[in-house]
Amino acid sequence: MSKPPVRIRLADAAFALFDERGYEQTTVDEIAERAGVGRTTFFRHYRSKEAVIFPDHDRLLDLIRDRLSTSSHSTALVAVSDAVRLVLLHYVEEGDLARRRYALTSKVAVLRDREIASVARYQRLFREFIAEWMGDPTASASLRAELMAASVVAAHNHVLRRWLRGESSDPVAEVDEAMREVLALFPAPSARDGDGAGTTVVAFRSGQDLDALLPALRRLIEGTPGR
Repeated sequence: MSKPPVRIRLADAAFALFDERGYEQTTVDEIAERAGVGRTTFFRHYRSKEAVIFPDHDRLLDLIRDRLSTSSHSTALVAVSDAVRLVLLHYVEEGDLARRRYALTSKVAVLRDREIASVARYQRLFREFIAEWMGDPTASASLRAELMAASVVAAHNHVLRRWLRGESSDPVAEVDEAMREVLALFPAPSARDGDGAGTTVVAFRSGQDLDALLPALRRLIEGTPGR
């Protein structure tokens, strides 16, 4: 039977040592030795000890950008949902490695800090895309884009953590439902602005008595001609 790829062997060796000795006490040289390779080979695959633990966030962010860039204004929200699903599927495909990472980052503060910083990069990417989709430079629109991006990331992380804890048997279906709930909170700009339907009320001052004005106002509202 052929050996697993070097990158996988290094990751397996690293997590085994982290379990045995603790993250802080494990060195790069020890990981390389356990995997049966040299120090130079380690750094050919990973930039640091931390990099063994986390997925390739740069590649995942590129996948998100690629998916978002293929959307139009009318399909922007579909693209957001698809991008979220892509990230979730990456973790699901990692399987046990993702669960081991989750257990480790839950215990090591420096790793939690790095994970938080990575989440902020995803949120910023979604926020920039949503702000451009909204096409409104006002402060209220900027806040809305920030809230929407935060909700998108929170929905993904909620489902991911449920799967990592063994609480979800179908995380993809769950994340799709979670995204439907999130996007329902943020209707498209055209839906918010309306299409002209509804009632418009204009206030003005007149010297006439209210009782005299009411019949004319009613005819105006109902669209009937005056007499």
